[in-house]
Amino acid sequence: MKRASRDLVSAPVNQRIAAIDFVRGVALLGILTINVTGFWGPTQASFSPHLPRAEPGGDLWFVIAFVLFEGKMRALFTLLFGASMLLFIDAADRRGHWGPGLQARRLVWLGVFGYAHYLLLWWGDILFPYALCGLCALLLCRQSAQVLAAIGCAVFVVSHGLDAIGAVAGIAAEQAVLAGHGLAADRADEAAMGMRIAASIADDQRILAASFVTAIRLRLATAPWLPFQTTVSTFTETLPLMLIGMALHRSGFWAGGWARTALIRMAAVGTGAGGVLTLALAWWIAVHDFPPRAMFAVIETLSALPHLAMALGYAALLMLASPMVTTTAAGRVLAATGRTAFTNYLGTTVLMGAVFSGWGLGLGMVLPRGAVPLFIPLGWAAMLAWPGVWLARFGQGPLEAVWRRLTWLGMGVARTG
Repeated sequence: MKRASRDLVSAPVNQRIAAIDFVRGVALLGILTINVTGFWGPTQASFSPHLPRAEPGGDLWFVIAFVLFEGKMRALFTLLFGASMLLFIDAADRRGHWGPGLQARRLVWLGVFGYAHYLLLWWGDILFPYALCGLCALLLCRQSAQVLAAIGCAVFVVSHGLDAIGAVAGIAAEQAVLAGHGLAADRADEAAMGMRIAASIADDQRILAASFVTAIRLRLATAPWLPFQTTVSTFTETLPLMLIGMALHRSGFWAGGWARTALIRMAAVGTGAGGVLTLALAWWIAVHDFPPRAMFAVIETLSALPHLAMALGYAALLMLASPMVTTTAAGRVLAATGRTAFTNYLGTTVLMGAVFSGWGLGLGMVLPRGAVPLFIPLGWAAMLAWPGVWLARFGQGPLEAVWRRLTWLGMGVARTG
């Protein structure tokens, strides 16, 4: 085994956890680069730079974010979530408890937090889908790395492959309509889709402009089941990614157990092949002026495999860097940010809501799309600034501590895990 991996494997457990926290911190910063658009505007804005309207600078930022961050950082975070589930289960088992049972309690509470996050603050919550998909992943938590990887990859590839068939057919029909020679049924379908998009944008903009209490009322009135619908629509992405993350944990990947040559190969193939495919998709949607049906297909389906490939490549690159970076001041800051990911994730929603929502500064109604990336450094600064000082005194983020106590509720003194 090469030196970088050998150093990490022989390092104390705390240093191995620091490596995972470092990767999670990077993923969390990357997720904000995508989520900031969702904080600024309606749901549909995350799918196209021309929704709700085309604006100067919007196309360029959308393409950059799509190539480098879209899907990749969420996938990386989901892989780590799967690994963290096994870390918790293993720790609980060592203390004489039934790890899967405690993890199930932990996920139920995560679901409660997730629905509250949606209802009180933002439509783009991922905690609720993570909770439900995590409960399904628990059924396989005792399986070997090979079984977990096989099931995860099979579900991911087959489901997205089948979806791609319908997506390509839909794109072809849309292109025919846009060229002026589509079938009458396709023209009617395109018109109906346009009306659904317009209605969704109008609903979201009413919520964005509303006061805090009114926004809650509107969410309950217009889409009380959205977190469940999001779980269903993302299930064949989230669950298999969790299983693959578990498989990587079982194989020793997150603990530095892979040879340096294997990590380099994974980084090169993942970022190379995934990057080429992503660039090809970015070129196509830009040349065709971001047609709406194609944008939904590209974001939700056609880019899934490139996203996974690049996420695995990013993971390998970060694990290659972690033995050196986690010992630096910058690495420790990123690791602290990753260790407080729960608090940072929800805290960022509060911060960005205060900037863009009607109950805050209301900039989402007046700020042009091209200026939205300027607020990413604000979110990064907020996530990076406080965790080191807080953890030095309390050892755990504030919401992480609440989550831990709820998990152990009724079982005696809350324990670290």
